[in-house]
Amino acid sequence: MGVQCITKKPKILLVPYPAQGHVNPMLKLGLALLTHGLQPIIVTPEFIHRRIVANVDLNDYQVRFMSIPDGFSGEEGPYDFFAIEKSMENIMPNHLETLLHELDEDDDGTVVCMVIDLLASWAIQVATRCGIPAAGFWPAMQATYRLITSIPEMIQADLISETGCPRHDGTVSSLPSQPLLSTEDLPWLIGTQASRKARLKFWIRILDRLTSLRWLLLNSFPQEFIIHDDEYQDDDYIAPPHNNPIIFPVGPLTEPSLTTPKNPSFWKEDTNCLEWLDHQKPNSVIYISFGSWVSPIGDAKIKTLALTLQSLNRPFIWVLAKSWRHGLPNGYSDTVSKQGKLVLWAPQFQVLQHKAVGLYLTHCGWNSTMEAIQCRKRLLCYPMAGDQFVNCKYIVKVWKIGVKVKGLGQKDVEEAVKKVMKDEEMEERLRKIYHRTMGEETSSRVAGNLKAFILGLDQLQQNSLH
Repeated sequence: MGVQCITKKPKILLVPYPAQGHVNPMLKLGLALLTHGLQPIIVTPEFIHRRIVANVDLNDYQVRFMSIPDGFSGEEGPYDFFAIEKSMENIMPNHLETLLHELDEDDDGTVVCMVIDLLASWAIQVATRCGIPAAGFWPAMQATYRLITSIPEMIQADLISETGCPRHDGTVSSLPSQPLLSTEDLPWLIGTQASRKARLKFWIRILDRLTSLRWLLLNSFPQEFIIHDDEYQDDDYIAPPHNNPIIFPVGPLTEPSLTTPKNPSFWKEDTNCLEWLDHQKPNSVIYISFGSWVSPIGDAKIKTLALTLQSLNRPFIWVLAKSWRHGLPNGYSDTVSKQGKLVLWAPQFQVLQHKAVGLYLTHCGWNSTMEAIQCRKRLLCYPMAGDQFVNCKYIVKVWKIGVKVKGLGQKDVEEAVKKVMKDEEMEERLRKIYHRTMGEETSSRVAGNLKAFILGLDQLQQNSLH
């Protein structure tokens, strides 16, 4: 069922939502928990486990990986949001409960806690049935969490309907110390009307379930909107609203602070692009990637972006999966072979670290945003779904480390490139936010918050013995 590991440490079960952008930060959390005397076990559905096993050697990790049946009959997918939701709600719970009993019956330590991605909230009910303390894990930005938890207030204030549709154009939320968010920024406004209604129902179900959690670990920093010295505060934890868990910011969980061979990739990485970068001039390359989760943006947009990149006369690396390539002009790869490189998947962190990369055209996923800050790369923002619109607002309006691209045509992209490159103060803002979010002070805070979480767990165990 997974990689075996001999240990007598207490076990902590980690349950991510089944997507790469959720598994990777959960792994980093698991590696951090290793130093606190716990044995982390990451549980994923079989279709995710197969992808990981095919691309990495799990013996390289001290964290165990185990799988549970998902009802997908061994097919590789890809699976859409609602197929995964159906599996999580109807198939996975019983199998996770069986696994928990098996782990408790062996001789190498009991399961003392579960850490559950809020988007995998189905596992909260399993923890409750099994009498196991549970902590939530929010893999994204704190501002997005606040937006989600404000859904009841937005409905009550008649800003949105009970099906999630905005009542009025313009501002829908002005949460404290956050930029104003428009109706376009709501994470559930994806697809058809029926799809949007179902996605809002998904979030409301999460809100109902998280009230039973004791703690919530955020892969975010407590003052993500602050970059000015006179306003910065370093909170150990955030006091929760009524009936909500205690919140511990433990992020961003990034590469340098943790020792790991590399992130477990769901796809084979093309490392040849690193050698190609070695032959490019410093800060000359545009790196383009729209992440691992979003659906193809359509043949017309792919063709438009392809021609735009060609017309820019700048070297580029474009991460483009097979399912996205139907819109490419005939013979495009050969036509641009001296200018750019198309790859199915890239070792993104290593690419962003490279001195040749000067710009990153991104979907604004949270992990990608944090990696860009860590590598101090200027951003061209093209959000597509979910929390990406909120992240984009912070990148462009608050942190001012990027520019939003209005469209993928030549004029829009050229204007965005010129604007982001001409901003002479952006380099200093990147440096400042890097030190605020990933410097020694932040590392110390993260360590302190993890310790506080572990102390709370220990205290709960001691109380249960009396």
